[in-house]
Amino acid sequence: MLISFMNALPGALAQGIIWGIMAIGVYLTFRLLDIPDLTVDGSFTTGGAVAVMSIINGTDPWVSLIYAFIAGCIAGFVTGVLHTKFGIPAILAGILTQLALFSINLRILGDKSNQGLNMRKYNLVVVLNDIQYTLIVASLFALVLIALLYWFFGTELGSSIRATGTNEAMAKANGINTNRNKIIGLALSNGIVALSGALYSQFNGNADVNSGRGAIVIGLAAVIIGEVLFSHFFNNFSLRLLGSVIGGMLYYTAITFVLALGLRTNDLKLFSAIVVALFLGAPYWKNKITIRRIGRKTTSLHAREGKEDA
Repeated sequence: MLISFMNALPGALAQGIIWGIMAIGVYLTFRLLDIPDLTVDGSFTTGGAVAVMSIINGTDPWVSLIYAFIAGCIAGFVTGVLHTKFGIPAILAGILTQLALFSINLRILGDKSNQGLNMRKYNLVVVLNDIQYTLIVASLFALVLIALLYWFFGTELGSSIRATGTNEAMAKANGINTNRNKIIGLALSNGIVALSGALYSQFNGNADVNSGRGAIVIGLAAVIIGEVLFSHFFNNFSLRLLGSVIGGMLYYTAITFVLALGLRTNDLKLFSAIVVALFLGAPYWKNKITIRRIGRKTTSLHAREGKEDA
C-alpha cells in the first residue's frame, strides 16, 4: 500500500498544482467578490475543449492556452451580465451559464463527449508521461500567475474590485462601478479556471465533456484547506493564492492516499464533499471552542473574586 502511494505521489502533486491553478480562479470569486460562482464546472471543460481542438487543428499548445483563457473569460462575462444586467442572483446565473456551456462544449468537441490528443504527436505544455517535467512547468506557471495577479490587484482597477467584494455599499458610495467590477472579476476568474482546464486536458491527453463536473467542490476544497492550514502564516494576498495551490496539492495527496487504502473511485465525490464540509466547519468550531474557553475563564475569575470579597 505504501509503495503504491509513493509511486503515485508525483502524479498526484502534478494534478494538485493544475487544480490549484483552478482554485486560484475560485478564490477570486469566493473570497474577493464574495460570489458563489458555479460557472466553473462548465468553464473548466470549455478551456480543455478549446485547447484540445485548437491543438488538433494546428495551433501551438502554448497559444491554445490563450484561446482557452479567452473562452473562459467570455463564459464568466456572460455570468456577470446575467447577474448585474438581468438582476439574476449570482448562484443562479452561474448555473444557467454552466447549463448552456454543456451544449457549447459538445459543439466545440465536434459533437463528441470525448476528444483524444496524441501526446507523442504534439509538444504539449504538460504531459502525463513526464511527471518531473510537468511538476517544474506547472509550478512555474502557478508562480507566474500568482505574480501577475498580485500586480493586477495592486492597481487602481484591481483595488476597486477588491473593495467591491469587501463592502459593495461603501464602494458604490465612493463612486466605484461595482457592476463593472463584478463582470471583470467573474470573467478573470473563469478565464483562469479555463486555463487550468486546458492544462488538465493536455496533461491527460484528452478533453471530456464531463471533466469539469464537481470542479467547484475541488476548488473550494483547495481554497479552504489552504486557508485553514496556512491562515496564520500566509497573510499576504499573493501567499493566500499560493495557499490555494498548496491546498490543491494536499487535496490530491489525500485522494491518492485514500485510493491506496482501497477507497472505490465511485466514492471520490462523497469523500470530496466530506473534506470540504470538515474544513469549512473547522473555523466555526474553532471559534466556538475559543468562546467557551473564554467563558469558562471569565466564570472562574468571577468566582475567585466573589470568594475574595466574602
